[in-house]
Amino acid sequence: MRPVVPYVTAALLFGLGAYGVLRRRNAVLVLMAVELMLNAVNLILVTADATVRAALPHAGQVFALFVIVLAAAEIGVGLAIVLQLYRLRASVAVDEVPLTEPSLTGVPLTEPPAGGLAQAGTPTTGEVTR
Repeated sequence: MRPVVPYVTAALLFGLGAYGVLRRRNAVLVLMAVELMLNAVNLILVTADATVRAALPHAGQVFALFVIVLAAAEIGVGLAIVLQLYRLRASVAVDEVPLTEPSLTGVPLTEPPAGGLAQAGTPTTGEVTR
């Protein structure tokens, strides 16, 4: 078997996946592009296993199986993040995701109760609960 055809196909798949990661704005399409790149790596591993006789038999196929398991875990976590992003922002556009948290210095987290009194049943600053 000539290994040139699978290697060129894998290079094209990987290039197409890299283009998809760099150019797409939809998070689901970015995940699909990452999967395309992982499948290109699988194709290279299996082709190398079939053409190069290594000391370990079927080592490329075992590594390809590990990559498939890694891809399944990546899709599970990635889709959970995308679903949470959609719930919070109603959009899955990658360029709209804030990468830094807003600064909270000097801003109180909650407003104090009216009149400066604590709610019934909660201790004030001077009280100790037991």
